[in-house]
Amino acid sequence: MLYFIGLGLGDAKYITVKGLEIVRQCSRVYLEDYTSILWYEVLEHFMLPAADQLYGDADFIFQQDLAPAYSTKATSTWFKDLISKGNAKFTLATTHSDLVLRALNAGIQYHVIHNASIMNAVGCCGLQTVSIVFWTDTWRPESFYDKIKKNRDMGLHTLCLLDIKVKEQSMKNLMRGRNIYEPPRYMTFAQAAEQLLEILQNQRDRGEELAMTQDTVCVGLAQIRAEVQTIHSGTLQELMSCDLGGPLHSMIISGHLHSLEVDMLKLFSGPEGLKTLKMTDSSTYVS
Repeated sequence: MLYFIGLGLGDAKYITVKGLEIVRQCSRVYLEDYTSILWYEVLEHFMLPAADQLYGDADFIFQQDLAPAYSTKATSTWFKDLISKGNAKFTLATTHSDLVLRALNAGIQYHVIHNASIMNAVGCCGLQTVSIVFWTDTWRPESFYDKIKKNRDMGLHTLCLLDIKVKEQSMKNLMRGRNIYEPPRYMTFAQAAEQLLEILQNQRDRGEELAMTQDTVCVGLAQIRAEVQTIHSGTLQELMSCDLGGPLHSMIISGHLHSLEVDMLKLFSGPEGLKTLKMTDSSTYVS
């Protein structure tokens, strides 16, 4: 098993308990500092008796060993050697799609242990993501679609966080001062897709240019954590009928896709899931 273990944003102590458990089970750990600053405290914390070696040199990992195309015999041999020693890939920043694809091409499974990263911590600046809210009989906003449209027009992906309703009171109980709460509700991908499709129909009826269609490639995500997460990619219409499992769900609406992104999405799609993609140039796909 090839593990991708997030170190978090600070020093060596920012590793998760789960990540530390996995590190201590591995005979070899590769510390990748290519995509972030190498915190040298890690070397002191994780030079474990069970470890054969701990590499902190990104040049070694990315240039000497991983430079060949992942279909080559050299890289395949590197991964075979890595897995035979029960190794872990210990990463400081993002999980690397290229390494995932190389590992799978070499017949090696991978597992991601998540951590905080700049991708989520950047929210501390106060700038917002796109949220899709539950509609009611009297409140049916379309403002989230406007943000998706702007991103799509620029070829950008859009991460949509889906609404949750926890400890909500009905208007009747609220007015009467009764501390009675409605059952919790968590928006599913299907519910978000249904609202988007209704907005698209409204756009058609008004003769407006559509930013997306039911054939736009999307990604549905549920329970994104190490053990039980679910990821599906496909068209908006197709994913409406997919059972993503329990909450919380998120939705990504694709913009322009790089060929490496397409290769990754294929890992999570059915045989027809990406059939609507069209190549616009040698490295760009759209739907």
